[in-house]
Amino acid sequence: MYSEWASLSAQITANSCGAQCFSVLNKFPASAGREVVVSVVKQLGTNLGITQNAEPSHLVKDEEVKWCMDVICFGLSLPLQEHETIKDCVNVYCEWLTALHPQPRISVPKPICEDANLYARQIINHFHNLFVPRQGESADTIKRQAVLCHRVLRTLQQTAQISQLMDRQTWDTLLLFLLAINEILLAPPTVKDDVGDQLCERVLSVLFEVWLLACVRSFPSPSMWKTLQESCSMWRHRVALVDQWNRVNLALTSRLLEFSYGPAFPQLKNADEDGQLIPVGMSNDCVAQTWYRFLRMIGNPTALCSPHIISKSSHFVQWALTHEKGAETHQHPCLQQLPQIFLNAMKGISSQVDAFLGLSKTSLIGLTGGGARNAIGSSSNSSNSNNNSYTHSSSSTSAGPVQGSGGGGGGAAVASGIGTGIGPGSGSGSGSGTGGQAPTPVSAAAAPTTPTSTSGPPSASSSINSLPLTTMGAGTELAVARPKCNSILHVFHEWLFEAAHIGGDTWRQNRKKQACEASKRPSSMIMEHRKGSISLSQPNSLNDPASLPPTLTIDKYESGRAEAIGTLCKIFCAKKTGEEILPVYLARFYMALQQCLKITESKECDETLASILLHSGDLFRLDLDGINVLLPGFIAALEIVLPDKDLKLKTQSMAFNRTELRRSAINILLSIMVLPLHYQALPIRDLSSETSEKMFTFIQLKSRLMNILMNALQVETDAQNTHMLLGGLLLCVQDAVTFEETDMGGTASTHMHNSGGAQHHEANLLSSDNAHALFVRATYLVCHRLISSWKTDLNVSLAALELLSGLARLHIRETDALECKRAVKWICDYICYQCSRPPPAHSKDLHSTIVAAFQCTAAWLMQHPYLLQDKDCLQTVLEVVELGISGTKSQSKSGDIPKFKDEKELKPASMRVRDAAENLLTIILEQVGYFPSECGPESISSLLDELALMKHCNSMVPAAAASTEQAIAKFKYFVTENSTILALLEEPLGNDQDPQPTVTLLIRGPFGRHAWTMQLRHLPRSKSGIKYHAINPGRPIPMNDVSQRPECEQKNFPDGVDKVQPCVADYSIPTIDQIREQYGSASIRELEALLENQSIHEKLAWAEADNSVDSLSHSQECVPPLVCQEFHAARLFLSHFGFLTFETRNPHNPAEALGTPPQRPLIVLDTKSTAFAADLDRLDKLSARTHDTVYVFYVKTGQTSAQQIIGNMIEETSHTYDPHFAGMLQTLGWPVLVADHSGWTGFAHNSWSLKGTPEEQQQQQQQQLQLKSNVPSELNYNGSQRVLYWADVSAEIAFVVPTTWNLRYNSDTSDGGSLSGSDQLGTSNVWARCESEAGTGAAKSKPRNLSLELDTSTGTGTGTGRSQKDPVPPTRRKGNVTKPTLLAQAPAKIFLVWLESYEDYLNFPLEDLLAYTRTGEELHSLQQPRAADCHVIFVHSLLSGLLRVKLQGPPGRMSFATPLVDGMVLSRRVVGNLVRQTALNISRRRRLDNDNYQPPHVRRRLKVQDIVQKYKMDLSEAELLAHLFQRAI
Repeated sequence: MYSEWASLSAQITANSCGAQCFSVLNKFPASAGREVVVSVVKQLGTNLGITQNAEPSHLVKDEEVKWCMDVICFGLSLPLQEHETIKDCVNVYCEWLTALHPQPRISVPKPICEDANLYARQIINHFHNLFVPRQGESADTIKRQAVLCHRVLRTLQQTAQISQLMDRQTWDTLLLFLLAINEILLAPPTVKDDVGDQLCERVLSVLFEVWLLACVRSFPSPSMWKTLQESCSMWRHRVALVDQWNRVNLALTSRLLEFSYGPAFPQLKNADEDGQLIPVGMSNDCVAQTWYRFLRMIGNPTALCSPHIISKSSHFVQWALTHEKGAETHQHPCLQQLPQIFLNAMKGISSQVDAFLGLSKTSLIGLTGGGARNAIGSSSNSSNSNNNSYTHSSSSTSAGPVQGSGGGGGGAAVASGIGTGIGPGSGSGSGSGTGGQAPTPVSAAAAPTTPTSTSGPPSASSSINSLPLTTMGAGTELAVARPKCNSILHVFHEWLFEAAHIGGDTWRQNRKKQACEASKRPSSMIMEHRKGSISLSQPNSLNDPASLPPTLTIDKYESGRAEAIGTLCKIFCAKKTGEEILPVYLARFYMALQQCLKITESKECDETLASILLHSGDLFRLDLDGINVLLPGFIAALEIVLPDKDLKLKTQSMAFNRTELRRSAINILLSIMVLPLHYQALPIRDLSSETSEKMFTFIQLKSRLMNILMNALQVETDAQNTHMLLGGLLLCVQDAVTFEETDMGGTASTHMHNSGGAQHHEANLLSSDNAHALFVRATYLVCHRLISSWKTDLNVSLAALELLSGLARLHIRETDALECKRAVKWICDYICYQCSRPPPAHSKDLHSTIVAAFQCTAAWLMQHPYLLQDKDCLQTVLEVVELGISGTKSQSKSGDIPKFKDEKELKPASMRVRDAAENLLTIILEQVGYFPSECGPESISSLLDELALMKHCNSMVPAAAASTEQAIAKFKYFVTENSTILALLEEPLGNDQDPQPTVTLLIRGPFGRHAWTMQLRHLPRSKSGIKYHAINPGRPIPMNDVSQRPECEQKNFPDGVDKVQPCVADYSIPTIDQIREQYGSASIRELEALLENQSIHEKLAWAEADNSVDSLSHSQECVPPLVCQEFHAARLFLSHFGFLTFETRNPHNPAEALGTPPQRPLIVLDTKSTAFAADLDRLDKLSARTHDTVYVFYVKTGQTSAQQIIGNMIEETSHTYDPHFAGMLQTLGWPVLVADHSGWTGFAHNSWSLKGTPEEQQQQQQQQLQLKSNVPSELNYNGSQRVLYWADVSAEIAFVVPTTWNLRYNSDTSDGGSLSGSDQLGTSNVWARCESEAGTGAAKSKPRNLSLELDTSTGTGTGTGRSQKDPVPPTRRKGNVTKPTLLAQAPAKIFLVWLESYEDYLNFPLEDLLAYTRTGEELHSLQQPRAADCHVIFVHSLLSGLLRVKLQGPPGRMSFATPLVDGMVLSRRVVGNLVRQTALNISRRRRLDNDNYQPPHVRRRLKVQDIVQKYKMDLSEAELLAHLFQRAI
């Protein structure tokens, strides 16, 4: 940089010698000179005003002043015993120097005032004598000398600051003097507590601060800069040099950033005193020039690793020659500080790199003292993207002056360094205290650190501060307007790359070569120093490590090497999307990393390895060219750090956070998990060897990656790390399964098996890593850890259960039924354990895990219905359901006598747990093996309602089919169990010609609406075609012969009765004569007449019968009666199903009355109210499943406004999309037409409605004509016509791609204006959810024990007891929503954002896009959605075809769900599946975390109870039975 300029070293030497021989008193004996000085100086000192009032000086001529100065010059060189005299000399000169001040002191002689600069130069040169170390002085006198030196330094610094008179010559003299005293004090080897050691820090700080001042007042010439650089190279064995160098560099860098990148760039905050280092008037150009020159001032810091170079000065040679035992120069004890000095230098460079990257820091550890001296703070993490404009202007302004006055190759480096760019990572820097200095004050933003004693062994210098950590590898925020990586590397690459290679194989091989080429480097002047140099080519100097002391072996410099490679990793990790990095830099970086990643046989983790892992979290996510050559090295490093519980450390002094190291390693693991299946048989070349012996293919690494992942999960103890590993595990299994499902995957795997001859172990690797093996290992491991150690941690439990749910959904060809059964058993055991914990442990979090476990069990049973065929599995599951609902099991042990449920007390763990258990029970009974039904997955309810059934009814006139009220009037409505509405239609449907007692039921319960038709049959359907009777049964013809009746006399008594002797009793019955006498003959005659008439009638009747056609002689065939066409089918159904078995009781006794409605077996509803149909419709609009919406956006490079992003969805720009975006959309769900869709559409007004009436279709055709949009068809999922939809048995999710239509639609519905008539019903449906919750009946008595009824008095409020008046659906949300349980928490807004440029996530306009994402539910939530509550899943497509994920969301305890993890890299095969699972899991977690959330079936049940309260008919038993005989109209 200054190679063509002459050095002023000779002048410094001349001045030093001249000061010592200036005085004529040197010609006389020392005692004579001392006497002259004492007498003269004492007299001069009395006039200064120190002890008495100051007087004007009596020296009025130049000769007089010069004579006195001659005396004082000699006085300053006196031995330190003459302390008072020396002190007076100093006082006189310090006073006379005020001649340069704006107001000189009165005691300054007149000649000096008249020519201040001339005399000042002489005084400054004379001061040299004071600083010369005296030999053999005591510690006390040395301290006195140091005090006087401090006084002089303070005076000179103050004079330089306030003087307006100093000319260029005086400035040069002052700077050369400061260089000279630094030389004389600091160049010799350090001796503890000598004057050089005591003044070291001070003389350096004054030199640098005055030099900075000179840069403003009188910019030093290149010769001066060259001299400064040469001098500094002689002081590098002093710790203070590098500390002061760092201090000045950071202060200059802070100013440089201010004007280069503008106020929005994160500010580099230094300590207050460091902030004042830079003089006020320093221009921007001057700052740039000074910054670069100071940066290069100490030469190449890697020279610090060579004690031979540092110790080659004449002072060290002199020490070696005078050493009594004889020694080499590099064996001086002071050189043991070199590893610490090297580390501090690297930390300083690292801190500057951090500053250029705009790294946000809590603290940057001080580099100049024992405490934290500097802090980098980020004033704005998300800087405005417009800051890029600073880049070009700054580079142009700074380039010119460098080349103009600096010369050489410095210009380009400065310009690019300031103007264009820098790199990655997280902060670094750690302070270590210097010998005698007190810790500096800690700045407000910095954390204090413990000083490391400089006298300690260098290996102990590394502390946690030297390896700063980020919370998550993917979470370090870099400045948006940061310079490019190339720009930072232009400035720092030489030092960093060399430092990263120190101690490596390449370093050892190339050391000689580098030394020979040293003359080409800017640091050449260091190696050709003026004071005699030791030849660098001496083999003993460089290549004989045995000659080095054990404390200076190359491995002691590892801390500095770790800092350097960590800094390089940060720079390369700062690469932006599309940014180019020079291939030469990439090549050197990869070589350095490969050297540093070499694993020793002892399998220990050293500082270098830890530093690389801590700062390389993003390396494999950035599209770096050729980065995959490092894959084997990184995998080997991960194998050391992750699988072992106790990390083997190379030295125990390595103090860093192991959890953070593991987290960073996991981040790297998550970014390389999918590479083996992505690249498959592609070979990975080895950087170091030409041959193909060591070549791996990607697929060979899969087994090692899986083992790392499984073993890491086995030993991980940190919750966040476990969460990340679980996400990665599901990604692996999902990727393997999807890979094997595709044809390509099948053929590829067989091909690889066959080609496994070359690598004999390849087939084994493949076979052990197939999807089924991974599935089994993952299931076993996660279940085992869940039971053993994760059960107490909420987030880890939820993540594990989410993973198990994800595993359940995988379709693996050879699924092992035993494994699935074991998984279900483990989850059930987990529920049992959690429920059995003691009461103090029962918290909201605990119950959340139980609810999640029930949901997980449902997922396994739905996907593997054959499990319920297994007796043991069925019993286990049902026992757990019983435990959830009732709080205890019927049989706690297998041998116990079961307790029936009416004997048990109902004490569930909590209402949420009971709801979840009920839900699982219903799924087992209704859905397992039957989902999806004929209606498709979009509905678990029947798609029939009253209106649809009446269309098929014989009695319904088609013209009247339009009215729901008319259809409802045909039904009878009953409520049973206070939670299920039965609608009974007694008319047979039109397609059944066979008259049977038929009843059609619509059952509306908590879990949906179901339609059944029942017939009472006496024959099975297979025989129903056979007639019950033939027309001619084929009986024989009757015989018409009338037989003769033999005449015989009837005997009433036996023949011999008259012979029996009568007794008294016989006379008790009167004879007829006696009767006649008693009653009179008239009555007897009347009776006789009756008998006679009767006999006549009978004879006539017989005669008539004999002569008629119908007589036996003319008998006809029997004809059956006409078939009955009228049935009371509802009564039959209710009776047969046990709803009418009233207990025997006295209806008139009040104690035995029917009781309140919830206790009655059957409640009749009054359907005559006009609002009844609307309430039923609102009930039908309450889905029995959860529903969520994900909004998908596409962000092109550089887009920051909502209008631009929404505008991407128009047809004109469709050809510019990433083609993989449309592919991802198709994997999220299946496209559905909103007009035909009966599930959740993403909008409350048209979801869960039955489509298909002519009026609706006509209306929708009109709407579609109006909404002809210009959105390309494959992306047109904005909800106007089509939407992407996915559902399982318990959840629905809609994926909406918003366009400008969404804003228009949303503003129409949310403004509360009157809607058109066709939309009126829709509005009431939206409001139905709100109204259904607003008070569900006032009086609620205790339900029966047998009921699964929710005890609604707990947690739901008593309600408002609505009047019977028909509610009017409001157009605007009123304040009458009394239940905070409705939507106290706004539904989770989940955004899926495709980024063309990864950095655009920083400027994503979340707030503005909320307007495009309304569903209609926001009107009824107590809290409007906020941008801070939104979850955003960013997906960025890498050049390799893989996808990088970035998650952003509210900082909650449960906010981030798996399987996606921040920073994960996915393959396109699985992105849709994993995004969908993550969105569902995010929503589930929000519901678990919401205290007021009610599951869908509970809300439906409450709505039913609300309907009961409004429409029940209080009928007595008799009225109820009578009601059954009345026909519906």
